[in-house]
Amino acid sequence: MVPSGIAPRILCIGIPVRDLTFRVEALPERGSKANASHLAEICGGNALNAAIAISRLGGRVAFAGPMGDARETSSGFILERMEAEGIDTTHVVRMPGLTTPVSAIMIEPSGERTLTIYRDPGLWTVKLPDADELLADCRAVLIESRCGAFATSLCTEARRRGIAVIVGVDRPMALQDGLLTTASHLLFASEQVQETADIADDGEALKRLAGLTPAFLAATRGPRGTIWLNEEGELEETPAFPVQAVDTLGAGDVFHGAFTLGLAEGKGAREALRFAAAAAALKCTRHGGGQAAPQRIEVEGFLQDGP
Repeated sequence: MVPSGIAPRILCIGIPVRDLTFRVEALPERGSKANASHLAEICGGNALNAAIAISRLGGRVAFAGPMGDARETSSGFILERMEAEGIDTTHVVRMPGLTTPVSAIMIEPSGERTLTIYRDPGLWTVKLPDADELLADCRAVLIESRCGAFATSLCTEARRRGIAVIVGVDRPMALQDGLLTTASHLLFASEQVQETADIADDGEALKRLAGLTPAFLAATRGPRGTIWLNEEGELEETPAFPVQAVDTLGAGDVFHGAFTLGLAEGKGAREALRFAAAAAALKCTRHGGGQAAPQRIEVEGFLQDGP
């Protein structure tokens, strides 16, 4: 358990994104045009959205990962917002001559989102700072699954030091992926766990992967809640909280951030999953992607009073 009054420090590893979000009545047909009812310019990316959630929920959070050239505008825009959220940006690596990722996102009235993104291939060549610097006073590491190419060795060292490594998986993983066995916790989305295990059932897919990794395994399923394997290898389900969703962008990332903070505070998996479900549900009730993550007092009130 974290000593009373001391917020746990969590390291988030990922690639920040500058998001342009458009609210539309319906997705335009191929080759057509459509007017948006609202435009917002926000910062995003899986790990960054999670970092914002962690900070708002009371954790101390540092961010590590590549960002574009110091002279390009997107990186400056994102760094300003990270610092405004209280995120330590000391370990962000600026990549000369490269471009920070940018995405265009269309959000329908149901809250469903469709997006396209550009990531400069050169960002994958980043060299992170020294492990002693990154892992000092660290209670947990939260990493985007796509970042294994430049961060698996750091995660291995974190595990050697007894630090939890939580992987937010939002694309299929190769069964030879180093993060699959390095991680202490793997949080899949339903589609990705099925594709990774090559089994068209969330529970059976988790069971197959349990034979390949000692990590805690869970799959999020949006309004259908989360399915996971307990210490006895039995399937359990944590229900989602029923809310009127208006924007699901970043909801999974907020879930990952809240779950990681819960673990770092000493919560068990069951309690951390419920805490994460509440944070993600509240995020879905408001526009703004990950920047609509709730404050701690909101989540605690929501859990106490119900939706």
